[in-house]
Amino acid sequence: QVRLVESGGGLVQPGGSLRLSCAAPRFTFSSFALSWYRQAPGQERELVAGITRTGGTNYADSVKGRFTISRDNAKNTVSLQMNSLKPEDTAVYFCNVKRVVTKEDYWGQGTQVTVSS
Repeated sequence: QVRLVESGGGLVQPGGSLRLSCAAPRFTFSSFALSWYRQAPGQERELVAGITRTGGTNYADSVKGRFTISRDNAKNTVSLQMNSLKPEDTAVYFCNVKRVVTKEDYWGQGTQVTVSS
């Protein structure tokens, strides 16, 4: 079983920044697509940002220009830099690691992000 360890969540004021990280000890990320999802209370989990094996990225419209996803294959980490945070960004954020060809799909435990004054 792959264990994904997320960190970096917390409470921040509107307009502030946070950086989320996800690491997988003893697991190699390089051949996997990496993503961040979020789930707010009473809502479905939604894709926030994704990055392919080759570095291509995609973002939800609601976070474009404010969030940046990046990966470091040498360190087996994926990060999400979140700037200009808004109260509507409040949610539990989940790291996802997926490789379609082998049907592997792993999730982190989630980290809470709260944007409030």
